[in-house]
Formats: sequence, C-alpha cells, structure tokens
Amino acid sequence: MAAYMHGSLAVEEKVIKEQKINFRETKRKVYRNRAIPAQEKLLYLFTVVLCVIVAGTIIWRYSQIYAMNSKIHDIETQIRQLKVDNDNLKQQWNQANDPDRLRKDAEKTGLTLTNPDSITHLPSKPTLSKNVDSKVAALSH
Repeated sequence: MAAYMHGSLAVEEKVIKEQKINFRETKRKVYRNRAIPAQEKLLYLFTVVLCVIVAGTIIWRYSQIYAMNSKIHDIETQIRQLKVDNDNLKQQWNQANDPDRLRKDAEKTGLTLTNPDSITHLPSKPTLSKNVDSKVAALSH
C-alpha cells in the first residue's frame, strides 16, 4: 500500500535505508579511592566516642536535675501541708487559751476567783539555812 500516495501510483516507493550508527567504544580508566589511613580512622573513632561520652554525660545530668526537681516538689508539698497543720494548731491553741473559755471551764469545775491581796509570792530560789549554804559552797570549791 505504500505505492499509492496521495492518489498517484506514479510515485516511487521510498525505501528507508537503515542508517548505520557508528560508535566507538572507549575505555575509561576507573580510579579507585585509596583506603582511609589508620590515623584518620582512629581520629574518626575518637570523635565518635567523644560525642557519645558528651551525650551520655548530658543525659545523666538531666536525669539528676529531674530527680532533684521531683524531690523539691515533694518537699514543697510537705511544707504546704505542715503550714496548714500549723495554722490549725495555732487556732486550737488560741481557742484553748481564750480567757472567757478558761473562766467558764473553771466555773464548771468549781474553781472561784480569789482576791489578789490574799496571794503570797514565794522567792524563785528557796534559800536554805546559813549553815547548809556555807557547807554546800565549801564543797563546790
């Protein structure tokens, strides 16, 4: 069917010639990287070990800080509870030492208020007779 083109049989059939592709094989030299020297390997290893030690130290310190913060929180909670208990005890003490309440309790038990003139004051340190005081003084020296 290729002989009939655009209504004319007079056209000669075109033969497509295969073009010969010329290519040339080239040899490429492949350069292989040399191995890393032992000193450089040791340097890399030392750097990695140093980074691991620093990271471990930082994590260890953060764990210590966390433990301290939790202890501080516990102690602050205890302090708040002790303040509440202390306030309750102060309130109970104030109620127990209220003069009106003391007077009422004294009246319930049958105690009466005395005349201040009838109160006798005793010395704070009782004195013994002069003979006993001199003997005690002689023994203490």
